Amino acid sequence: MSDAKRKPVALVTGGAQGIGRAITGALLQQGWQVMMADIDGEAGTECIHRYDSLGKVAFQPVDISQEDQVRQLMQATQEELGPISLLVNNAGLSSPFTGALEDLDLSTWQRYLDVNLTGVFLCCKHAANQLRETQGSIINLASTRALQSEPDTEAYSASKGGVLALTHALAMSLGPDVRVNSISPGWIEVGDWQKTSSSFQPFHSDEDHEQHPVGRIGKPDDIAGLVLWLASDLAGFVTGQNFVVDGGMSRKMVYKAD
Repeated sequence: MSDAKRKPVALVTGGAQGIGRAITGALLQQGWQVMMADIDGEAGTECIHRYDSLGKVAFQPVDISQEDQVRQLMQATQEELGPISLLVNNAGLSSPFTGALEDLDLSTWQRYLDVNLTGVFLCCKHAANQLRETQGSIINLASTRALQSEPDTEAYSASKGGVLALTHALAMSLGPDVRVNSISPGWIEVGDWQKTSSSFQPFHSDEDHEQHPVGRIGKPDDIAGLVLWLASDLAGFVTGQNFVVDGGMSRKMVYKAD
């Protein structure tokens, strides 16, 4: 296929499960070629079989906290699909709760930073040349927990707060060639978007849904839709921004009843 006819290439980290899987499917449906990078080989293989009828999709197992693996990932993506036009940094440790501060050991703290923050940095660092070549964009997945917190979430919250700061720093360093934005999801239910061996049909009460101003809990497709827009020319004047997708929860005043 000639360069003029080559479909654009997206690299989605953590692309085989949860929000990442929804993003992978949405991009394929919009005509992108997609490299899924995921630490879970079972999930990656399953997702390839699920999505290969939609377009060109490839899988590379990777631990994004390891620089040599990230370097190999970028090389493999370019060799198999072509230069990267979109990097979606979605991979990360998902559980926000790590126990009481006094009991939080340094190795756990460091692992959250290594995966959730350093992993984003490494992927941006090693994709930068390809993204400059394609005049592409980066979308980082942060969290509303970067902006507000529950108890016992120090490591997760700090790592996601770092992603927000890294996003606007990258936008300045990589502009005007590359746009960089972040998305901060709220409560997104991913139970039925996991690999078959760990997937489950979630149940939520009416109260769970109704506490959201939009009247429901979020879905992975809610995030994927915003990714499509941010990656498109419609968002060509948008960079260095964070988009909160939480059904309005972070704008809602909550008072305890008397």
